[in-house]
Amino acid sequence: MAPKSLFSLSTSFSLFSLPHNLKNPKPNLLLKTSINSNKPTLIICKITNSQNQEQQSTRTSNNNNNNNNSTSDIEFDGIGAASPTRGDLFLSRQQSIEAAAVVLSTTKKKPKKPKKPKVSTSITTCYGCGAPLQTVEVDSPGYVDLQTYELKKKHRQLKTVLCGRCRLLSHGHMITAVGGNGGYPGGKQFITAEELRQKLSHLRLEKALIVKLVDIVDFNGSFLARIRDLAGSNPIILVITKVDLLPKGTDFNCIGDWVVEATTKKKLNVISVHLTSSKSLVGIAGVASEIQKEKKGRDVYILGAANVGKSAFINALLKMMSDRDPIAAVARKYKPIQSSVPGTTLGPIQIDAFLGEGKLFDTPGVHLHHRQAAVIHSEDLPSLAPQSRLRGRSFPTVSSEKIMNKAEATDLNGFSIFWGGLVRVDVIKVLPSTRLTFYGPKALQIHMVPTAEADEFYQEQVGVLLTPPSGKHRADDWAGLQTVRNLQIKSENSNRPGCDVAISGLGWISVGPTNTPIENSNSESFEESTGELHLIVHVPKPVEIFVRPPLPVGKIGGEWYEYRDLTEKEEELRPKWYF
Repeated sequence: MAPKSLFSLSTSFSLFSLPHNLKNPKPNLLLKTSINSNKPTLIICKITNSQNQEQQSTRTSNNNNNNNNSTSDIEFDGIGAASPTRGDLFLSRQQSIEAAAVVLSTTKKKPKKPKKPKVSTSITTCYGCGAPLQTVEVDSPGYVDLQTYELKKKHRQLKTVLCGRCRLLSHGHMITAVGGNGGYPGGKQFITAEELRQKLSHLRLEKALIVKLVDIVDFNGSFLARIRDLAGSNPIILVITKVDLLPKGTDFNCIGDWVVEATTKKKLNVISVHLTSSKSLVGIAGVASEIQKEKKGRDVYILGAANVGKSAFINALLKMMSDRDPIAAVARKYKPIQSSVPGTTLGPIQIDAFLGEGKLFDTPGVHLHHRQAAVIHSEDLPSLAPQSRLRGRSFPTVSSEKIMNKAEATDLNGFSIFWGGLVRVDVIKVLPSTRLTFYGPKALQIHMVPTAEADEFYQEQVGVLLTPPSGKHRADDWAGLQTVRNLQIKSENSNRPGCDVAISGLGWISVGPTNTPIENSNSESFEESTGELHLIVHVPKPVEIFVRPPLPVGKIGGEWYEYRDLTEKEEELRPKWYF
């Protein structure tokens, strides 16, 4: 039996007799003491961490192997001399801390995934036409010789590069880049009209401000009837271009009211209408002010049919804005190319024209198969563009010298009138006072022959007197005037034209009485000046013919034009027009 002194020594070790640094062990170390007067004190050491428990069990097994005569299933549990010492407790705690640190270090350090290289998705385009720059195909848009391309790329000046095709266009060369114009090759086919439309299809899903351009000379043909497919529900500023081409003496109050009336019937989200001229800068300041007012941080897109004057309008807009805006002044240096060739602009061209948010975009012209520009050769395109103020050419011509034989001078029945090689009008039945006035480019000559001789005359003179098409070799490939439309027109007022017959992409024909209003006319003369007119119009197959209310041009237009009375609700919903 052990001496009493040994038992009394073992019972003297309690929690209160431990040093200060062991009185509050860490949470992962729990000390339990049991003090009994009859039994020796038992000190138990338990580690709650799973990793430490594994280490304890391993250490216990090792102790059991080395000490066969000691207790086999408890580590650091014992009484008397077998109880754990302070050093054993300290070492056990340190080992637990180190094991926990190793576990944390292994869990935090994860293998880093290799970073994917960033691929640049930006494509540098020609600032003149928007075509992507390339150095491979010499005959394609966007071509730049390799040496120039590398030099500009080295100095980060690719945005200042003009492609070879744009350089030729700037010098007056007619180089088409859009396929499908009447089936003739016209040069290498680079892009289709459908592809150009696809480049604009994203607009209906974006929040943008749309500036829609319409040519006043070809109002119906260039209006873009399917504008909703491109613009969606975005607000539209309607800009009427080339008003400086209207005949001298035209009252623009009448023109503005006529345009708003025609636009209201389209039921579009038009917020304002502006009559402008890019050449004389008339009305451009009003458009610039309206854009700044309605932009509200959105991008501004210029939309319109091909050759409606988008690039010329943007140049005029930048010129007007550059007086007050240094950003617009810088943008003028690299402005889009102007040309009468369909497809001059082949992709959206971003222009930094505003301070703050929002960019200005020149977009590719929407190609319409029903316009005359889609059927003639590219070299004949300049003949369709009026270069000066329009002057109506009337048939028959009434003058004081020819007033002797009034019936012969005014009766058009049985005659056919050719407008170049593109339009033929057969007069079947008209009133003695009926007059046809042609408004369009001066380059197209007008010839009148008896209807009985019209077919033979056209076959002999197409490409010669009747141009375009110009040149006999082009006339041999010409399909002719395949579309025929019968028009029944009612003339109800002898003092104003009955209607306009608009030829898409060319101009219009005013059908009405002579310029002299009939005053103090009796009932018999009134019946002679009113009634039904019958015309047959021939045009190339895809070209469309529009019958519309007469456009009030010239001094006489302001005299017969009548303003419609509007209700208060119509006044509110009607867009305002500016000039």
